[in-house]
Amino acid sequence: MNSTHLYESKRDFLFEVARFNKGTVWFIFSTVLFFTPCMMASTTAEKVQEYKDSLKTKAEQLIIKGFPEKIVKLNEILETPGFSRGDLSDVHQDLNVPIPDPIVLNHSEDEPRPKKKKLDNCVEEASGTKVMILPNGPVPCNKPLSELIHIVKPYIRQLLEDSNLLKMWISFMIPKIEDGNNFGVSIQEDTLAEIQSVESEAASFFDQISRYFISRGKILSKVAKYPHIIDYRRAVQELDEKEYVSLCLVMCEVRNRYCSLHDIVIKNLEKIKRPRPSNATESLY
Repeated sequence: MNSTHLYESKRDFLFEVARFNKGTVWFIFSTVLFFTPCMMASTTAEKVQEYKDSLKTKAEQLIIKGFPEKIVKLNEILETPGFSRGDLSDVHQDLNVPIPDPIVLNHSEDEPRPKKKKLDNCVEEASGTKVMILPNGPVPCNKPLSELIHIVKPYIRQLLEDSNLLKMWISFMIPKIEDGNNFGVSIQEDTLAEIQSVESEAASFFDQISRYFISRGKILSKVAKYPHIIDYRRAVQELDEKEYVSLCLVMCEVRNRYCSLHDIVIKNLEKIKRPRPSNATESLY
């Protein structure tokens, strides 16, 4: 065999090896491209299923154990002195807006009023919104009510989160739409509607608190502008009393909502978890 034939054989050999390696690499690459999305989809589906299972377990524990504990805790809070004031005037607070001394006129009506002296270095009046100066500093919030709001708001938020958890739990328990005995499904839907109503009502409690501060601020601006008008000061006191009663009612409503949700879910727990009979024999009864 001469050098020419040896070179050609080596070249052909290397070409075949390269072609084989290219095919192998392409096969491996295509296999990875095909199986990687499937593996990722399988992993994602498993994570979603794990989330659903953990949510169901958490919701059942919340209904069986968490809700009764919250009901007892709320009853204890409602019996504390902060939520059982007999005299509403206990929530009144000094506004820190003093009443200016009256202006005393030294001249009589018959005497002509003295002319104002013209200042040499007169300064033009600045344009813009006039701001009332409070000599004693800022007007504070109502301290007793602020303390109650600090107690009430976490329970409102917790009611929102718990109702949202129950809503998702029942949504996961609703089976696919089929013909047949759907009585259990209707119970699930009615319970779900009740939970959604509780969730909306809890969200409105936050709006009520923010509206109180806005209304109080507007009345206080009137007090600062017209400090001699006692009605504005009385309006602040009436608003504080109203808010105190509202906060007590909000805590009662939060307690009542936990009671109603616990009652309706416990009474229909079997139908919520198994809305349809598992076999034909059970459907006969």
